[in-house]
Amino acid sequence: MNRRHFISQAATLVAAGAVIPRVLTAADSTVPAVPVSGMNYSPAGVFRPVVKPGEFPIAAVHLDHGHIIAMCNGLVEAGATVKWVFDPDPEKVRAFRQKFPSAKEARSLDEILGDAEIRLVAAAAVTSLRGPLGCRVVEGGKDYFTDKAPVTSFEQLVQAKEAVARTGRKFMVYYGERLHNESAMYALDLIRQGAVGRVIQVTSLAPHRLSKASRPAWFFERAKYGGVLCDIGSHQFEQFLAYSGAQDANVIQAAVGNFANPDYPEFEDYGEASLVADNGTSNFIRVDWLTPDGLSNWGDGRTFILGTKGFIELRKYLDLARDKTGNHVFIADGQGERQIDVSGKVGYRFFGELILDCLNRTELAMTQAHAFKAAELALKAQAAARRLTG
Repeated sequence: MNRRHFISQAATLVAAGAVIPRVLTAADSTVPAVPVSGMNYSPAGVFRPVVKPGEFPIAAVHLDHGHIIAMCNGLVEAGATVKWVFDPDPEKVRAFRQKFPSAKEARSLDEILGDAEIRLVAAAAVTSLRGPLGCRVVEGGKDYFTDKAPVTSFEQLVQAKEAVARTGRKFMVYYGERLHNESAMYALDLIRQGAVGRVIQVTSLAPHRLSKASRPAWFFERAKYGGVLCDIGSHQFEQFLAYSGAQDANVIQAAVGNFANPDYPEFEDYGEASLVADNGTSNFIRVDWLTPDGLSNWGDGRTFILGTKGFIELRKYLDLARDKTGNHVFIADGQGERQIDVSGKVGYRFFGELILDCLNRTELAMTQAHAFKAAELALKAQAAARRLTG
């Protein structure tokens, strides 16, 4: 299947008046341009279909985290059609169908798995349920696309790997801090082009706004959310693997704490970890739920990539006190220093690549080993973490 062929075909169909799925934009009142919480982060891209209309039907199930909107929006922009939605809570289903009116309400997950047309099932379940749900989906003959973190225990990770090996289905993960951020994807392109030489160190800072009142009870229960390094940290470890080109890494040190939320004793609002990869590249991450109310966005996410011939800094969501927009790339190399605004210039190619991977059984968007390794490193860091607060 040729990607360019389908893009051309879809463009021809649209020009001829074909009906396309509704794609959310920043102007949509249900998706604010500057979300109060990262839970509602859903950047609007361009409709760039890699398949013909109706060729890639998907379903959305277990809508426990707002990332399900971003996940489905990215897939729809790449040409997918949301055919089904299922959640035990009818209010969640109603709200989802307002954004994706093509979705019919299913009576159960089994009804979706029994539909031979469905290519992929997207889900954002309670974190501790994502692994078992994925095993059920792939055993049911469908590819699976889950919000991060995909698992909360080593046992769940083993079960997921075994289910994938048994079925040959995909167990893909929405690591949105890279996959749904243009500056983060542009940095990978620069690295692959050799812009900064060999990458030798990656530092990721990932503060998030808690918006405590809007969070469900499970979000604060350790057994259900997995810990801060398992949760937010999984994004950062995935980026480290991508930028460094490493296949594995060892956790050198890790720490967690609860500094500002004593009313939720099982919650961790701060975490950090240091890793060294199998190719010698080192990594430091800092994650937290301490974004102040005065910040204009939900988090001042930054990534620093040091190479042998230069360095890159990403200011993902804003340029503090200077610019409330994101996707700022700063680079210094042998030729000088420059700032590049990549908003609207890179797009979110992961979603189209994932669709084609599902159709062609390839691994262009992300390898299964990579998706699982990022989750494994998050589990290892969480397990190794010392407690900084009582």
